[in-house]
Amino acid sequence: MTLESLLISGAFISNHRVFPDERGIFREWFKAEEIAQVNSQFAVRQANYSRSKKNVIRGIHYSIAPQGQAKVVTCASGSIVDVLVDLRQGSPTYLQVDYIELSEDSGKVVYIPTGVGHGFIVGSESASIVYLTSSGYAPEFEKAICPTDPELGINWPLPDGIAPIISNHDLEAPNLSEASASGVLPLFFTENTL
Repeated sequence: MTLESLLISGAFISNHRVFPDERGIFREWFKAEEIAQVNSQFAVRQANYSRSKKNVIRGIHYSIAPQGQAKVVTCASGSIVDVLVDLRQGSPTYLQVDYIELSEDSGKVVYIPTGVGHGFIVGSESASIVYLTSSGYAPEFEKAICPTDPELGINWPLPDGIAPIISNHDLEAPNLSEASASGVLPLFFTENTL
């Protein structure tokens, strides 16, 4: 396992060994001591699973829960491009975008700090994503920015002439300017990181 900083302040990727054989593969995807190197306060409060079709975009989601909400994400089947956007006002990497290719056999796991927006696009026929969060689902604190908002500057990797599949909830989410004006963007603070 190796732990590498991403472009966004406080975001990391870990690379776990993958053990393939005639039966399939085996890999670890979460070790508490690994995450403790990044954030010693991280405790799993909820585990989530989503399955999506090719060209589906989910996101950009974040939480403004008072206790924060960090995430640990990996791809359990198929392949995706995971997208992180630093939405934390005052962050040295505010509005930086990170793209991480995740697949079932890559061994890659992403740590997303509190206040960083998260989304992904599916590249395979379907993909399953699993993630752990440091706080439970609380609808009053769950927020989203429209993933096609030009202010975010996300270059979604779509084949020419193919329209993405995006939920109405995500398409109708505020743009960055609207979220900022309504005071629902998170503030930057330093987690206990490397």
